[in-house]
Amino acid sequence: MREIGAALYAFMDKYLSWIDKPKIGPTDIIEIIIIAFVLYQVMVWVKNTRAWMLFKGIIVILIFLLIAALFQMNTILWLSGKVVNVAAIALVIIFQPELRNALERLGRKNFLTAFFSFDFQKANAVRFSEKTINEIVKACYEMGKVKTGALIVIERDVMLNEYIRTGIPLDSLVSSQLLINIFEHNTPLHDGAIIVRGDRIVSATCYLPLSDNMELSKELGTRHRAAVGISEVSDSMTVVVSEETGAVSLAVEGTLYRNIDADFLRSKLKFAAKLSGETEGYFEKLKRRLKNAAQSNKADNK
Repeated sequence: MREIGAALYAFMDKYLSWIDKPKIGPTDIIEIIIIAFVLYQVMVWVKNTRAWMLFKGIIVILIFLLIAALFQMNTILWLSGKVVNVAAIALVIIFQPELRNALERLGRKNFLTAFFSFDFQKANAVRFSEKTINEIVKACYEMGKVKTGALIVIERDVMLNEYIRTGIPLDSLVSSQLLINIFEHNTPLHDGAIIVRGDRIVSATCYLPLSDNMELSKELGTRHRAAVGISEVSDSMTVVVSEETGAVSLAVEGTLYRNIDADFLRSKLKFAAKLSGETEGYFEKLKRRLKNAAQSNKADNK
């Protein structure tokens, strides 16, 4: 055995001595930590803005270009090479508001706190409870009976911080009484939309982007077009109560479901409240697995 080890060492010393062995010092470790921190912050920024949807689109394009390279589609590769410079400038123009907000937050950030605050558990891992669903449904149909207009945006995976900043912060638990009071005529907060995150109303009188979908009915007003508009740029669900007819509608993924009943709205909100594997936090997964293991051990002991 010793002879084999000696022979292997002699072989490596003779034929592999030309390979440079990397030397890692304190400076290299600090550089790795800084790069990892910057990459983490960029990924969080991308995930919390509309850039996340753009990022997924870029991945699809890169896969397409990889296929084109494998099959030597030279014309497609030549066109893509010419478009790259223009696309980079276009991305900066399209995401100018997000980039500006990111730089502003960078200037206000406490780096020592941010450095040690890696969020392994998403703050909004639990979207909203069944009580919140019932309160929203109850408020919408009570407002519909008296023809009080309302616009309620329910946040899901894509965070709506850029629209939350346009309104007045509230941070209040969702209740039917509060929703009805907010949208009551001639009250300070009735104009605009409210945004619900989890079980709380985070902001009121928010401005939303209007949809330019030409297929929408001409009889729909600004409130319905804003509901469709926010659903086109995010995965949110938006409930609309018409001020003219009192009918309740729901906007999801650019589609407007009009004149829906309470059961339909409740079922859609329950679907929105379910957590996918991506939205479940690290500690939720660990807690669920430990709970299942404890239950199985208890069953085995019986």
